[in-house]
Amino acid sequence: MTQLLDTPSPSTVPLVDPGMLRSLRPLLRGDVIATDDPGYDEARAIWNGMINRRPAVIARCLGVADALAALQFAREHGLAVSVRSGGHNIAGLAVSDGSLMIDLSRMRGVRVDPSARTAHAHAGCLLSDVDRETQVHGLAAVLGFISTTGIAGLTLGGGFGYLTRRFGWTCDTVRSMEVVTADGRIVQASEKENRDLFWGLRGGGGNFGVVTSFEYQLYPVGPQIFGGALAWRGEDAPVILEAYRNLLSTAPPEMTCVAALRRAPPAPWLAKEVHGQPIIALFICHTGEPERAEALLAPLRALRVPVGDTVQRRSYLSQQSLLDATQPKGRRYYWKSECLSTLDPAMLAPLLDHAARIASPHSAILLFPLDGAIASLPDDHSATGNRDAGLVLNIAAAWDDDAQDAGNIAWARAAWQDMRPFSTGGAYINFQTDDEGEERIRAAYGANYERLAEVKSRWDSDNVFRMNKNIAPRP
Repeated sequence: MTQLLDTPSPSTVPLVDPGMLRSLRPLLRGDVIATDDPGYDEARAIWNGMINRRPAVIARCLGVADALAALQFAREHGLAVSVRSGGHNIAGLAVSDGSLMIDLSRMRGVRVDPSARTAHAHAGCLLSDVDRETQVHGLAAVLGFISTTGIAGLTLGGGFGYLTRRFGWTCDTVRSMEVVTADGRIVQASEKENRDLFWGLRGGGGNFGVVTSFEYQLYPVGPQIFGGALAWRGEDAPVILEAYRNLLSTAPPEMTCVAALRRAPPAPWLAKEVHGQPIIALFICHTGEPERAEALLAPLRALRVPVGDTVQRRSYLSQQSLLDATQPKGRRYYWKSECLSTLDPAMLAPLLDHAARIASPHSAILLFPLDGAIASLPDDHSATGNRDAGLVLNIAAAWDDDAQDAGNIAWARAAWQDMRPFSTGGAYINFQTDDEGEERIRAAYGANYERLAEVKSRWDSDNVFRMNKNIAPRP
């Protein structure tokens, strides 16, 4: 079995002195969970089943005061700190061995101001929490593709989804954040207050503090949109991918179309005869006029007979959960990714070759379109960068049996190596696994990296927040 991490046995994980815990518990309204407490294993488990780390103590916060008290306790007692919000990050950044985990997952309040078109959301919210409240008013935030993803990790790493081509990175649409800093202050970060911190948080991940809430700009989207999935047999993939490439060059910002190469799951919307067989699927969301969407899709439907078609008028909420079943908690995941400027015709042959080698019924190669609004802003508008990218390529290995670790990881790495020549040189930080080092972190930020190091030096010179895709402070 191949593991991403060395997993210590329970006997080698540092225990927090019971007296220390007794001093922490009265400081929190939420729970303090030690390694020998009931529910410890459930509390430390996150989305990626590859991650099996054991924090020394978990502080399950119910508010900002809890997060502040937990951070101060960790600093006073020399404990490393990790921060959990949704726990959906591929690298498992929410949890680390022997640390104090500041768990924000119970902080899930959302307040919408429909007149200002803003939403204030606590850091433990999932995408579905925000979508549910904003759609009551026919508004939406720019969030991701899986409704069970946490908003905090998504936003701090940049964030993109069905609305990105129209409105930008998720972090581009954040108006302010509340932050608990390394030195124990509670500050606001926005264009008006602590602008350098605000810039760094929009893409720089959890390097600068514990973000406890976000204020998002909202946009008139929904409650009804035009979207769903179209699928064809794997043998039709060359023709469909060429049409997809043409579609990307002409589609308006209101349309997002994600391509996936995989084996067909036993889903009721797919013809039974293709279950378990290679397919190519397009996941489509059009937030403009439905008639315009129909006209854009008509040439695709005419190319080959689909083996599944659910594209129709539907609720935006249903669109946001369309892919949830492909990402269940506890499955084993290993990803590789690259930013692409365009879908180069020369990459289609190796792409299809690696897709044909997919062994797990849960693995896929995905193409996520960007461009649009992202490219309309300068590279240093936020820390995220990669505004020259037209797509993100995601080689997503997923499987259930730990005995299959080596084979699935090897497949993802081999496909990634063959795709790297087509990369812009950029990478998306939220798709990076735990075995990618500083070179790949720098690739995610490009020219923005040095400025991020300066912000880190000002706000966390002791590198308290280092259990992440770390940007080290300057000496």
